[in-house]
Formats: sequence, structure tokens, C-alpha cells
Amino acid sequence: MLSLDEIESAAVIVQDAMPPTAQYAWPLLALRTGCETWVKHENHTPTGAFKVRGGLVFMDRLKRRSPRTRGVISATRGNHGQSIALAAARNGITATIVVPQGNSVEKNAAMRAFGAQLIEAGHDFDAAKDAALKLAGERDLVMVPSFHRDLVAGVATYALELFRAAPPLDTVYVPIGLGSGICGTIAARDALGLKTKVVGVVSTEAPAYALSFAAGNVVATNSADTMADGMAVRGPDAEALEVILKGADRIVQVSDAEIGAAMRAYYEDTHQLTEGAGAAALAALLQERDRVAGQRVGLILSGGNIDRPVYLRVLGGA
Repeated sequence: MLSLDEIESAAVIVQDAMPPTAQYAWPLLALRTGCETWVKHENHTPTGAFKVRGGLVFMDRLKRRSPRTRGVISATRGNHGQSIALAAARNGITATIVVPQGNSVEKNAAMRAFGAQLIEAGHDFDAAKDAALKLAGERDLVMVPSFHRDLVAGVATYALELFRAAPPLDTVYVPIGLGSGICGTIAARDALGLKTKVVGVVSTEAPAYALSFAAGNVVATNSADTMADGMAVRGPDAEALEVILKGADRIVQVSDAEIGAAMRAYYEDTHQLTEGAGAAALAALLQERDRVAGQRVGLILSGGNIDRPVYLRVLGGA
């Protein structure tokens, strides 16, 4: 999907705004998982999530292609919106972000702080996306999708950093929202000629990509009601699915209870704050503990943006 030159060019754009994030092998996680466990800390970016990388590359290339662009619009549950808001401001472009009604209070506040005009519309991400598309036409704004080659090139840079900094990895677990993260990981692995297995992770309450992977074609669901809002997607992207079908080893489904347990494990073993999607990779590894025993495994901790009341409830869980 992407050449090594393309990913390295994207890395230049990303690293103009932020340093590489760390990857650590945590010993307590190794005891818990039964394998050498390397965590890629995308919760340590300027927006607290991996999405910022894609936003930086997309907006830089948009500005170069269309220097007169004045405004963009996009739909999000939070992390994508923060990335677009930050990157748009860096390029002198206004950003309008559409979120579902009842969206994360703290993610909404962060998007406004980065300079976005926020609009609440629709009951979930897919409904918010429809509203954003309509507004793009009405207001003559450039619609920024949640999956695009430039976004994938940007987020592929975290996988490039991980693969180059960590020892050779047998398996990497990656949470799936609309697919840019796992597609970027597959692209970086293939560009480097590695044999690492890439495993996608979805919520049991938002299983569209798992169902689509099993069927070999896009299968949408009627709902995506999970605490892991970064994975709450009803309709898979066909282009993303094509990459996943060719490059992923399998997709694991994890429950909200398993995600909550993984969030607590991250806190206990590493004292890292994680959002639901950010802990999903660890939840999948714990589910497959016997399958990958003794391996060297990578986990993408994709973000740490979670409302305080929600996190307190998770930490107080059994």
C-alpha cells in the first residue's frame, strides 16, 4: 500500500511537530501475559493518541496541493478530531468537527482547545459522518475522511518507529476503529520486509471488521455500543478492509469487561492511563495468552483520552 520512502517522508512531517514516542518492554506485563511485551506509547503524543500523526500528514499535503484551502470538516468520536484541529491550526486552516450527541465531554473540550468549531449531530459516529458530509457541501468545506492514504501514511510512522526500535517482534496487536492504524502497521511491516504477524482487535459490541474479515467483504452492523469509543464503528471502509484482508493474520473480538480488565492491568503494571481502544490490544493478548506464550509481542497503546468519571468506574471494577 505504501513504500518505505512514502512512510519516511511522512515521518519527516510528523517529527517536525513531535518526537518519536517510546516503546518499552514492561516486566510486570511480561509476567501477566507470559511473553515479552513491548508497548508502543501513542498515549504520549501532543493529542494523547496516535491519530495526530495522520492529521499532520493529511493537512500538510492538502495545503501543498490546495494552498487556498480555507476550511475543513470531519466527523469523529474525539481522537481524529483533535488531530485534524491541531494540524489545521498549524497550517492556517479552520476546522469544523462533528461529533455524536453525548460524546466524551473531555474530548470535546480538547478539540475546542485546539481551535475546532464543534457541532453535535447524530446518535453515533456513522450518523455524525453523514451530517458532516452534508455540511461540507453547504459550507464549501473540504471533507476530511477517517480513512485516507495520507492518514495511513502518517500513522504508519508509529509502526516504523516500533519496528526499528524494538527487537524483532513475532506478533503485533492493533485496535481497529476505521482502520488507519492497522493498515499503517501492515504497510510499515511490508515496507521493511518483516514477518511479524499483525492481529486486529475489535469490540464484541462493534464487530463489523471481524464480521467483514470472516466474510471477505464489507459487513455493516446496526449498532456499535461499546465503552471503547475509538472502535465504535458500524460501517467498515472498503479500502481499509482490502488491506486488512491481505495483510492481517486474524481479528480478535474483546468484550467491554475484557477491555476494562486490560485498562486496570495497564495501570497496575505500568501506571499508564489508557482509553478503551488504547487497552484493547492488551485485552486481546490476554485472551490469547496461551496461543502466543513465549513470543515477543508488540501492543499498540493507541490513546489515553478518557473522561475521568468513566476511568474511575473502570478502575473501581472487580
